[in-house]
Amino acid sequence: MKRILIKETSGKIGEKVKLAGWVQSIRSHGKIIFFDLRDYSGIAQIVFTSQDNDALYNQVKEIKPEWVVEIEGEVRERPKQMRNEEIETGNIEIKALSLKVFSKAITLPFPIDTDGYEIGEKHRLEYKYLDLRRPRMKRNLETRHKIIKFARDFFCQEGFIEIETPMLTKSTPEGARDFVVPSRNYPGNFYALPQSPQQYKQLLMVAGIEKYFQVARCFRDEDPRGDRQPEFTQIDMEVSFWDEKEIMSLAEKLFTNLIKELFPEKKIMASPFPVLTYQEAMKKYKTDRPDIRSRADELAFCFIVNFPMFEYKEGDKRWGAMHNPFTRPKTEDIEKIKNDKENVTAYQYDLVLNGQEIGGGALRSYQPEILEAVFESLGYEKEEIRKQFGHFFQAFEYGVPPHGGMAFGVDRLLAVLMDEPSIREVIAFPKTGDNKDLMMSSPASIADEQLKELHLKIEKDGKE
Repeated sequence: MKRILIKETSGKIGEKVKLAGWVQSIRSHGKIIFFDLRDYSGIAQIVFTSQDNDALYNQVKEIKPEWVVEIEGEVRERPKQMRNEEIETGNIEIKALSLKVFSKAITLPFPIDTDGYEIGEKHRLEYKYLDLRRPRMKRNLETRHKIIKFARDFFCQEGFIEIETPMLTKSTPEGARDFVVPSRNYPGNFYALPQSPQQYKQLLMVAGIEKYFQVARCFRDEDPRGDRQPEFTQIDMEVSFWDEKEIMSLAEKLFTNLIKELFPEKKIMASPFPVLTYQEAMKKYKTDRPDIRSRADELAFCFIVNFPMFEYKEGDKRWGAMHNPFTRPKTEDIEKIKNDKENVTAYQYDLVLNGQEIGGGALRSYQPEILEAVFESLGYEKEEIRKQFGHFFQAFEYGVPPHGGMAFGVDRLLAVLMDEPSIREVIAFPKTGDNKDLMMSSPASIADEQLKELHLKIEKDGKE
């Protein structure tokens, strides 16, 4: 007999079935024992009676919660007064005919039948594989899957091509520190994990791939922050020959349709989405991520446009790119790049939802001389520019279309839509706020043999 999922049992009254999963709870009533069997699809009540099968009844008395078992039994309709309307299979029960134990379980370190908010987060992260058994976490992961699938289907229908870009690449100036990977075969040289697919997706535009998208993993070695993760997922897109209004319109179409399909109970505050300039947002809301809701139960999307191209980094006493140097300055401000940086405006646009930035995008510099001027204004020497970005400038010499795009953060989007207090609640295996994996005990040291292979030596306090 082939195993079926618990959710399939409701339509099999009178039939024999095979189920497998975890024992959620056990209830003994004299000569009858009930336990709830849980698999990924749902919960079913299993019935054992001493009258029908004394040996099986005695076997089940040894069973404990969270043991993994297999059940063969007959599906039968529950009496009306004993039905459970709160679960999908509440109209049936399984009269057990056989029981097989796959594995036993010790007592769990915390309950999994609650939402888990009452449990210390570090404790939950240490046993994350158990925390994921709770219904809330399962619901979050299922919804995450649905959002990614919806976005993937949406872009495919819009004529975009999904292309994977490399995970081992070269360090780029995108506003955060890179995670670096030493090369065993090229001693003293390093790859960098991508902060974003920025350069590759622009090179795809040079290649003539006019509509690209990707569900991209990105990495940023930032200082500990509670609202960020060192690795995250974004839905990334780039398109040629479109202006910013066309790209923003596509983003609005994506999220309007997504909310309608996956969150029909939620209401978008305003459509079309309001558009505020950076200056307007800062003047009225004192932030470029304003929460413009009039009611707490609304979804308030808005675009923020016309960001400054540069911002002064007080700590470093120098000018830096507010977003990244690949953003195109406004045409009318190009002459200000060298001598009037604070008044240069960029074709940069962010998408904000209920006070959270869930997407960022820009039109890109596609004229080499403008891109070079931006890098020089950031303090790069011409020789350094060519050394670091020579491949990029060379590609542009072969004909590059005007292009731009956006990237949408899956983690932040889902946290807002699921009313979760943190992005860690919508990630299967997140790091702590200080970038540690308590379950895997990482980051961790590596063996001396590995260090030797990688041609690396560790120094602590100036000593090898």
